[in-house]
Amino acid sequence: MSTTPDLIEALAARAAPVRRAWPPLARAAVWLGLACAIIAALAAVLGTRADLAVRLTQFSYCAGFAAALLTGAAAALAAFQLSLPDRSRLWLLLPVPSAAIWFATVGYGCLAHWVPIDSVPLDPAEGPRCLRTLLLSFAPLSVAMFWMLRRSARLRPRAAVLAGSVAAGALTACALTLLHQYDASAIVLLWNFGAAGLVVAVDAMVGSVVLRPVSPSAG
Repeated sequence: MSTTPDLIEALAARAAPVRRAWPPLARAAVWLGLACAIIAALAAVLGTRADLAVRLTQFSYCAGFAAALLTGAAAALAAFQLSLPDRSRLWLLLPVPSAAIWFATVGYGCLAHWVPIDSVPLDPAEGPRCLRTLLLSFAPLSVAMFWMLRRSARLRPRAAVLAGSVAAGALTACALTLLHQYDASAIVLLWNFGAAGLVVAVDAMVGSVVLRPVSPSAG
């Protein structure tokens, strides 16, 4: 029967080298760079909204877009922080302030310039185009996020998946508001919050399967 020192030496001799994960800030920067590249590629291929130049002169649009982008960045950093077992769950609160500003900006813009949905002629082709943008943005963003979380988040996946889903949802909302034009306030609310909520829900379900905890008590 092997002694404890012999067992330790045997395990150490067979142990494979482990590559240290990049720091959370570096991983978040890489993911955000990829997200910006995806949105830029979509804008180049599909084209931006026709009134983008006008929108960029409006404070409410710029503030809402910046807040959504900051929410995605903060949620991405929180996801990679939460993927490490020694980090506090309070990292989940990091995107809350910017998300509150995002919601408040969009809500205020809709209330101040309310346009009934039945007063705006809807292009039948716009729905499929928006759906295409939704899929082409959130799919690669989500795959990249879960691939980067696939190892380090195994010990506590639920919090990391939630934060990563919020990050993908916020950046998807940025892509939609950048590429698609709509004037009805109800549609603005739907695409900003409905699309982001849909991405979060889908990613949370997929992530809970992809990033299974290493033990029943993990999470």
